[in-house]
Amino acid sequence: MKQTFFSGLLILCTLSFSTLAQKEKWTSLFDGKTLNGWKQLGGQAKYEVKNGEIVGTTVSNTPNSFLCSEKDYGDFVFEVELNVAEGMNSGIQFRSLSKPDYQNGRVHGYQMEVDPSDRAWSGGIYDEARRDWLYIPNINPTGQKAFKRNGQWNKYRVEAIGNVIRTWVNDVPVACLIDNVTDKGFIALQVHSIGKDQQPGQQIRWRNIRIQTGADIKPRPTDQTPVVNLTLNTLSEQEKAQGFKLLFNGNDFAGWRGANQDKMPQHHWKVENGEINVSPSDGSETGNDIVTEQQFGPFELTFEFKLTEGANSGVKYFVNETFDAGGKSGIGLEFQVLDDEKHPDAKMGAVGNRTLGSLYDLIPSYKQDKRFQKKIGEWNQGRVIVYPNNLVQHWLNGFKVVEYERGSNIYKALVARSKYQKFEGFGMGQKGHILLQDHGNNVSFKNIKIREL
Repeated sequence: MKQTFFSGLLILCTLSFSTLAQKEKWTSLFDGKTLNGWKQLGGQAKYEVKNGEIVGTTVSNTPNSFLCSEKDYGDFVFEVELNVAEGMNSGIQFRSLSKPDYQNGRVHGYQMEVDPSDRAWSGGIYDEARRDWLYIPNINPTGQKAFKRNGQWNKYRVEAIGNVIRTWVNDVPVACLIDNVTDKGFIALQVHSIGKDQQPGQQIRWRNIRIQTGADIKPRPTDQTPVVNLTLNTLSEQEKAQGFKLLFNGNDFAGWRGANQDKMPQHHWKVENGEINVSPSDGSETGNDIVTEQQFGPFELTFEFKLTEGANSGVKYFVNETFDAGGKSGIGLEFQVLDDEKHPDAKMGAVGNRTLGSLYDLIPSYKQDKRFQKKIGEWNQGRVIVYPNNLVQHWLNGFKVVEYERGSNIYKALVARSKYQKFEGFGMGQKGHILLQDHGNNVSFKNIKIREL
């Protein structure tokens, strides 16, 4: 009787595991013995099979190398285990391309980063040979801690379904990118090029490479991973689940009005191609700022902005319309939007507290590496987070550039020495309007979203 019970239990478990495996429909991309189904593009790094693993080895004087799947994949779930030498750099390409008419066949496309360094960007999303970094994991500190260094194995997972791209390292969510530039391409295992001062022979190993495709693949449930959404004025399912809503619908100024007015200004502001555009004037502040009809706080605000040469503008928050600014502009805390090179305001104020990303006239922004500063005419990503405990952060293109505590003694001292000293309670309201500034220069905005915390 006991034997029959355990035999039946064994059969039931076997059937359950078999049913689960059949439901997930994983396909192996590596037979453990050969490189069948793969081809090498780019550089001349060495790829070979050892002990049931693909081993990539760096060599000198060669560009980035890629072992590419012979098949292209559109929607998929991909998993691999990898073990990378400390100090080496690598990545997993997906939806990637190599075309004769693009930089002589150079491999380009999405890459899930492998970064065993103190920078800790493993799991971030890079656009190889095209747009550079799309998702820098600085905005997800929990995800940054998921990668295991010093020669340990790491499990990588990519979901690319429609325009939603999500990554996990060791089953910890790292990135959530919404993008629609490339919908299909090959998967590739990268061996990064090395510098003249680096010794060749560093290795990265891959094993258990598998993929799910087909109409029945299912994404993992939404989570709290911050989203970078590069599609125009849309909300992804994850953003909706996190409580975000659009402040600009892409079509008109519904939900906005002129500061200290009951309707939109008649001049300078227009919507074109899903973007808010502020047209130039004689350079003076004309009282044409616009504010949200609704007030917010605490919140997380995300937006994109594009500057023209020499332009000045700003995104203000906790705007208080009872403050008398002499009809010039709405008064509130300001995320400075500025061409630091060409506009004189960058050299005014104190120690750079009127430069791009700064808390205007109060706290200068921490300057990013030049590589991550967008050129004039390119879109920048801004983010302002106001936590319920009054901690405030400014983020610019994936980097935290300002952090302060609203209402602290330091904050009060900074206000007392600023142009805002005459406004009692400046920046300290429980709620306030969000404001886009007309400073007389041509600036554009899009993808303006907010959630209350």
